[in-house]
Amino acid sequence: MKRNASILLSLCTFWFLSIAIISQPVIAEDVIKIGAAQNITGPLAFAGTKIHEGLWDYIKFTNEKGGVRGKKLEYIYEDSGNKVDESVAIFKRIMAKDNPLLYFGDSTGAGKALAPLIRERYNVFYGTASFSSELADPEKNPHIFIMGPTYSDMFGVILKHIAQAKPGAKVGFFYSDSEFGKDPIPFGMKLAKELGLEVVVDLIGKSGDIDMTPAVIELKRKKPDYLLLQGFVVSPIPALLKGCRDMGVKLIPMATVYGMAEMVLEQLGPLAEGYCGAMPYTYHWYDVPAIREMKAFSTKHNLGQRYQNNSYSQGWFSGMIFVECINRAIKAGKLDRDGLLEALKSIKNWDAGGLTAPVTYKNNKIPVAKIWRANVQKKVFEPVSDWIYVD
Repeated sequence: MKRNASILLSLCTFWFLSIAIISQPVIAEDVIKIGAAQNITGPLAFAGTKIHEGLWDYIKFTNEKGGVRGKKLEYIYEDSGNKVDESVAIFKRIMAKDNPLLYFGDSTGAGKALAPLIRERYNVFYGTASFSSELADPEKNPHIFIMGPTYSDMFGVILKHIAQAKPGAKVGFFYSDSEFGKDPIPFGMKLAKELGLEVVVDLIGKSGDIDMTPAVIELKRKKPDYLLLQGFVVSPIPALLKGCRDMGVKLIPMATVYGMAEMVLEQLGPLAEGYCGAMPYTYHWYDVPAIREMKAFSTKHNLGQRYQNNSYSQGWFSGMIFVECINRAIKAGKLDRDGLLEALKSIKNWDAGGLTAPVTYKNNKIPVAKIWRANVQKKVFEPVSDWIYVD
């Protein structure tokens, strides 16, 4: 009997010790792991590769300065090739093998596929390259957050700018038949009405379209003052703008973040005259502290000029947000998923070195951007507004 009692006591002691060890907070770890799936190959590699480089470089930059309150960061990533099923598989592999506290997702599709798993199964704080309005919903997805404004926020910035520049203006929407394209349209319709703007054109196109004649004829007939472009990077925008020029259609085209990439300006050439849009990150040709840090890091490591891309800035900025959340969570003594979320919510008017506006997180996003206009002669985008907040 005594022997059985002794065995039972030993088992109970082992169980309590096991629980104590398992429940130790992550703050005891010397290394903080950040997992990622990135679009390093595939159709969006032009952006994904740079986002990956920017994030990884900022992690290295942080480690070279001693880490975050003495804790080093470890970056664990795989290439998804812009495939949702592969991105989901990568997430599950990395979570099973390395169990990172933070994770960076590569796309809207992957974020939506993983959202239920993050809510119900995986204890991870998930940042994303997506600007999806659905993902930045703290009620549905409390532990998923956006590294800037949503597409709807960017439409809001554009429409607020138009309402101030030309009250009562006529606007048109031209967007792709995809989640990327449709995301901000309901919000844009609603806000345009609230701002006293008239939506006279609602057109859907496809990436790769060559013949833009029907769309141009509709624009010539409805005569919008501004045309908001969404869900495209380059094609079919050059064909559309050329058609407008050839048929004498005068309007101001305006795009959101990916339509404001440097490569778009290069490929449009003279067609970029008057081209504007919302961009949440400062372009690399402007002298601000964060960009100086990027340049210095690139020079130190003989990386050439790979910082010369706003997708790189997006990745670098994502690293800045991760590190700031980790720093605040450690300081609060709560380095776990909920502690990181509390840290995110506590970010108010935080100085991001001029890479974007002073950062305030609202509903797991940063609803601010600036309007930039193409300077065809200089081959740059120049600001034509201050930072515009949506809410």
